[in-house]
Amino acid sequence: MDMTAVLEIVTQSNPGMVRSNNEDSVMANPLRGFAVLADGMGGYNAGEVASGMATALLGTELEKAFIEREPSSKDASGKSWAHVKVEAEMARVNAAIYQAAQSQPQYAGMGTTLVVGVFHDNKVTVGHIGDSRLYRMRGEDFQQITRDHSLLQEQIDAGIITPEQARHSQNKNLVTRAVGIDPEVAAEMHDHEVLPGDVYLFCSDGLNDMVEDDEIGMTLGALSANLELCAMQLIEMACDNGGRDNVSVILVKVKGEYPAARGWWVRFLAWFK
Repeated sequence: MDMTAVLEIVTQSNPGMVRSNNEDSVMANPLRGFAVLADGMGGYNAGEVASGMATALLGTELEKAFIEREPSSKDASGKSWAHVKVEAEMARVNAAIYQAAQSQPQYAGMGTTLVVGVFHDNKVTVGHIGDSRLYRMRGEDFQQITRDHSLLQEQIDAGIITPEQARHSQNKNLVTRAVGIDPEVAAEMHDHEVLPGDVYLFCSDGLNDMVEDDEIGMTLGALSANLELCAMQLIEMACDNGGRDNVSVILVKVKGEYPAARGWWVRFLAWFK
């Protein structure tokens, strides 16, 4: 299904005010209805190598997978093809980055966060690893729909610190899961129902560490009619507040419904796959 009629997607990435290089990487495929954001880590330029590998590999493999089969078609386990492929390809990306880090000394210890969203059948299938985030604006309701894999989030969950204390903590960048650091890592996978009018924000922590959630939400509410301007404004706000990290955003506006085809011939063809 060509998703360009129902999704408007904008991507922007900026090195911020302090760092000379950009270790974030973003990509979107409006035709196939998916987006990928990665925030790299590692010495020298290894972080940008890791994030670049992640977005390039996922962009290529997911496009091939969704040409081969509709994302919403089910496999033998009852999971959607989108769920199966995102999970599998994130695992493959982890193995590829880990292997590169092991075999090439200049890339030792490199890794990246990942957040991936596939829009299909009036849903978004989300896979994430690390502390890059996906938010949703629905009407006036703005909320984070991924949970950070971070030390701070674990401390919040355990009641050790409050979310307000977490905002001022020095331990912001300590992730408990990342891509490429270990031979295997589990992606967290969820499906979320999507409504026309929803706006989805993928971002690296360079945005949400610099700008409060309610300010991000107000900006989305005010500027969602112009996604390009909205993305520019979010990055400018992060930079104005210090821009201590690279800052990247992907905005996806849902302009209409996109149910999966349900005809008997679709089920018939799927039976032969």
